[in-house]
Amino acid sequence: MKRNTFPIFILTLALGLFAPLFAQQTPADQSQSSTPAAPTYTPKFKGDPAHSDSEAAALAYMRVVIRAQSQFNKHYDHYATTLPELVHTGSFTRRMVDPNRGDYTASFKGKKDSYILTMTPNHMDADHRSFYAEEDGKIHADADKPADDQSPVVK
Repeated sequence: MKRNTFPIFILTLALGLFAPLFAQQTPADQSQSSTPAAPTYTPKFKGDPAHSDSEAAALAYMRVVIRAQSQFNKHYDHYATTLPELVHTGSFTRRMVDPNRGDYTASFKGKKDSYILTMTPNHMDADHRSFYAEEDGKIHADADKPADDQSPVVK
């Protein structure tokens, strides 16, 4: 009785083609195919104190509000008591009145002689610190709790 070798040939060919797909990876292969590490933050300017792009955006927003408040105070001899009052002062726009700032929420409390601006992250961690500023223009940051006037000043 003669045996048909064609199915054995096909099976051998298939194993030869697909075996590498099922082969166990070596540790060197595993390190190359593992999930890449999260990219590190690239500073936006020399001396940038941000730890992430989200922080950079939050700090930029705070700087715009602080500058607008300074200009508003020079022009009217008092601070704006609401964010809508700052619209068209400096580079503060109508869109900036919205407190939802990406990964952060802005909070503003104003009086004629003072104001407090805070930026609270949706999830606080080392790359999403909370921020605090008042009429002195200094921005304070804290990675563990909501920032206040006792928190370290951002350099």
